[in-house]
Amino acid sequence: MRLFAIAALVWALAGLGALAQTTAGGPEETIQKQLDAFNNRDIAEAWTYASPMIQSMFRGPDNFAMMVQRGYPMVWDNADVQFTEQRQEGPFLVQRLTLRDANGDRHVLDYVMIEGPDGWVINGVALVPAPDVGV
Repeated sequence: MRLFAIAALVWALAGLGALAQTTAGGPEETIQKQLDAFNNRDIAEAWTYASPMIQSMFRGPDNFAMMVQRGYPMVWDNADVQFTEQRQEGPFLVQRLTLRDANGDRHVLDYVMIEGPDGWVINGVALVPAPDVGV
């Protein structure tokens, strides 16, 4: 929840500036296009689906790519994407999905989405921890 509060504050301060490409499709289409761009190593394309807030944090596609590669390797090399639930968190739509990484391990992620005048952009991603399993 803290991630969402910080993102909301920064988003409100930064506004919906003109750096991000948006897509007229829904949140799932935007996410899928960015995931495909990462798999194709088209960093410039992947960058265009990041919100102005994300773009201002990383200041360029190369820094953004390095963060994704190091911090979200399952996104950098992804397969078998399945979109599950959506929920509203204040001004954000959160799209949950599962995907497989390069080793075939499955991961659950929440994509924080905002809608601009031209469509949806990605404002953050959070890895959802696996639930504790009792013995």
